[in-house]
Amino acid sequence: MQGRRLPRPFAGSILSIVSFVNLSLRQISCRIVYCGPALSGKTTNLRYISRKTSPARGRFFSLSMETERTLFFDFLSLPLGEIKGFKVRFHLYTVPGQVFYAGARKLILKGADGVVFVADSRLERIDANLESIGDLRRSLGEMGFDPERLPFVIQYNKRDMTNVVPSARMDEALNPAGAPAFEAVAARGDGVMETLKAASKLVLRQLK
Repeated sequence: MQGRRLPRPFAGSILSIVSFVNLSLRQISCRIVYCGPALSGKTTNLRYISRKTSPARGRFFSLSMETERTLFFDFLSLPLGEIKGFKVRFHLYTVPGQVFYAGARKLILKGADGVVFVADSRLERIDANLESIGDLRRSLGEMGFDPERLPFVIQYNKRDMTNVVPSARMDEALNPAGAPAFEAVAARGDGVMETLKAASKLVLRQLK
């Protein structure tokens, strides 16, 4: 199989784009990783996308513990357009939110072309959100990612719950750089496709 990694497109950026190009199939494979604290709705996002996608376009794989929490990763592959005659396929992953799976998160994040951070909007989960996004930033920095170059989208999930934190306050705490942000109720699909569309657009913009 012929393939190669795309070169970095910006001087001074490290690992900004690591998409895999299959020359024989004329296909570019990109990875979008869904991060966030445990039970914030990362897997729920992928399950909804899988249900709304025909079997011919994407397949969903999951490795879980008996409690249904994600143990290692969920994976969904979707073809989403072309660039200069090359078909672009997006591989969507989630990583485990539990603190003790830091090594697994780094393994999946290592090849990321874009990141979606799924935050839990409930007041009692603010500390978990802060801890998770802090761990994400540290992990990306340790792996050499340039936060200013990596496509990043944030989703404020579970907006249908009681005592949710206003989005403006969540922006102050979690999104000081002003990345694209979406309110969502992933369990019923609200905001799920909008989040994916924004993340994929940012990745495609860098590829172009």
